[in-house]
Amino acid sequence: MSAPSPAHLGWTRITSVQFWDLTEIEHPVGNRLAEAIETVDGARAIVIRLAPGEELGDHQVRERAWLTVIEGTARVEAGADAVQAGPGTLLTFEPGERHCVTSEGGTRIVMILSPWPGEGHYPAT
Repeated sequence: MSAPSPAHLGWTRITSVQFWDLTEIEHPVGNRLAEAIETVDGARAIVIRLAPGEELGDHQVRERAWLTVIEGTARVEAGADAVQAGPGTLLTFEPGERHCVTSEGGTRIVMILSPWPGEGHYPAT
């Protein structure tokens, strides 16, 4: 299988600067699969689209995670805290911090994980 084209991932390169239109990245809605949009030394950015009613159940990652809502809304829970997050909301989680993301109406989120891969991260399949 060949690598996705830059247009498929919604990014364009200008000299050494890369940028993405996060609202235009093609990614199947409703399958909860993370699509890596960039992986470099020390960090990985992924996009996830949740269909209405879908969730990323209680989980944790080994890296520090930054999550931002691009479109739609998401309810993000970590410990006793819960945030109803709309477009432009940015949240962060400590490495190993358990959290859950749900969406009644569907959402597109981007997560940045750093350092990538975190110590003890499971091997890629």
